[in-house]
Amino acid sequence: MTSNEYHIMATSPRELTQNPLKKIWMPWKNGLFVHILQRRVCMTNCPTLIVTVGLPARGKTYISKKLTRYLNWIGVPTKEFNVGQYRRECVKIYKSFEFFRPDNEEGLKIRRQCALTALNDVCQYLTVEGGQVAVFDATNTTRERRWTITRFAEQNGFKVFFVESVCEDPDVIAENIAQVKLGSPDYIDCNTEEVIEDFMKRIKCYENSYQPLDEVLDRDLSYIKIMDVGRRYLVNRVLDHIQSRIVYYLMNIHITPRSIYLCRHGESDLNVKGRIGGDSGLSGRGKEFAKCLGKFIQEQNIKNLKVWTSQMKRTIQTAEAVAVPYEQWKALNEIDAGVCEEMTYEEIQVHFPVEFSLRDQDKYRYRYPKGESYEDLVQRLEPVIMELERQENVLVICHQAVMRCLLAYFLDKSAEELPYLKCPLHTVLKLTPVAYGCKVESVWLNVEAVNTHRDRPENVDISRMPEEALFTVPAHQ
Repeated sequence: MTSNEYHIMATSPRELTQNPLKKIWMPWKNGLFVHILQRRVCMTNCPTLIVTVGLPARGKTYISKKLTRYLNWIGVPTKEFNVGQYRRECVKIYKSFEFFRPDNEEGLKIRRQCALTALNDVCQYLTVEGGQVAVFDATNTTRERRWTITRFAEQNGFKVFFVESVCEDPDVIAENIAQVKLGSPDYIDCNTEEVIEDFMKRIKCYENSYQPLDEVLDRDLSYIKIMDVGRRYLVNRVLDHIQSRIVYYLMNIHITPRSIYLCRHGESDLNVKGRIGGDSGLSGRGKEFAKCLGKFIQEQNIKNLKVWTSQMKRTIQTAEAVAVPYEQWKALNEIDAGVCEEMTYEEIQVHFPVEFSLRDQDKYRYRYPKGESYEDLVQRLEPVIMELERQENVLVICHQAVMRCLLAYFLDKSAEELPYLKCPLHTVLKLTPVAYGCKVESVWLNVEAVNTHRDRPENVDISRMPEEALFTVPAHQ
């Protein structure tokens, strides 16, 4: 920003208008703004029902949870419906595999009723609650059951996409049982041997009636068949954009043990001054952190570590001190603050008080004039997430808003929570994927840094006093 431009901005407060915000904010007749609608991403003409298929311990729930997390993160309202959970709520105490025997009429009746209850909830979610995708997580191993689900979807105007997981590797199956089923509510107070023995018998109850998706008999269905945890795939009749996104995502995830390290660049000169954005270099303390980060990474002795940075000076300078090859990603650049680049929060409040208030009212969707929103940033970061899912051990040196978006994906945080996640300077977060989530370890590298986190103020009205707007602004020079 030139001095003349800054002088023009500084002469008087002014309001900026931007077309994208008209979808969220409309002027009220008294001159104020009112929040009338939450904008949603719509990628399908009608709701989609994703249906898992496969024997127990084939990773169906793992796939369901990851897929639900991914779709919600990219802005597609999605909810998982696990029929096993419905069964546990109905039958409070699980006794043994006998419940799943095909000749157990009482068990069959209960399981059928639980599936129908779950489908009714699916209908409620997709038709009344505004959901776009529902994931129906169950074995669905017979053609008759899948036909029932298909007919249900047709009657309600839903598209159906089947996801079948096929695995014959005994080691993978045993590992899945050990990781997931040992902690299941079905097996409280059971030892490992008892759990494995009972669950293997439970699998046997399904094997004789299992009818896998067939290339000929099921040629009219839309589906992806995942074989041996992603060694091979078979995709059939992908009908729309959301189904293609699902296929692409499922073909990139893996279960190889690994860790993802997230951290921000070292403290920058603009961080110290309380100015947002820009492309300044590291402060003295920022350079000290970079050296400590290099030492920390060396001590971790990480196999085949990849290091990614943005194309901005402060992340590159940080990576240089790690002393390993690194790759620059433009997609990892900090959120673009538009006309507010390199301004302090105090200056934004003085010159653009309406914009400052609008951002506080909906920080995720608010777009800086001539800049970006967090919602824009999530879309920009999707290729990064996809590549992170493909890789093993990665260190990502990035920025505050970027780190929030990445962290929200791995920790399944909502759009409302995302912009306020705390990502302090000079702290490394080690993320280790586990069965249905992510283990997080926070490591502060003992180098002081300025605080750049601003909590949401209680008063977000446009008519608020400046001191109320600035109450949560962190201290700076």
